[in-house]
Amino acid sequence: MSSIFSKIIAREIPARIVYEDDHMIAFLDINPVNPGHTLVVPKNEQPNVLESSEEDLVQVLRVVRLLAPAIVKAVGADGFNTVTNTGEASGQSVPHTHFHIIPRFLNDGHMPWAHASMSAEALDAVATKIKQAL
Repeated sequence: MSSIFSKIIAREIPARIVYEDDHMIAFLDINPVNPGHTLVVPKNEQPNVLESSEEDLVQVLRVVRLLAPAIVKAVGADGFNTVTNTGEASGQSVPHTHFHIIPRFLNDGHMPWAHASMSAEALDAVATKIKQAL
């Protein structure tokens, strides 16, 4: 593979690294939604969360939990979103597991998703399909 994130990990490409340990690296997104938008990336390159090890995912969330309050404090945010995209339809553009920490500000205009109403019957049908897929 060798994604752009692996090149950052190998120091082949510069990045504004805010955290690093033996398993994880975190750096500022070069196209941030808001100031402080940070990517938390396992050093073990896998294309997405479905192919990453449970250990890598546990480590990602450990780092998210460590960094998020520091980011919120540093930029004076009112909250944050934690997001991972899996697959092209979700907006994943780098085939290397990563989580976004996106600082949020009241009235910042970045409402991420439109919500739809579903009938009780439709909700029941989807819940049944998910249970069957397990």
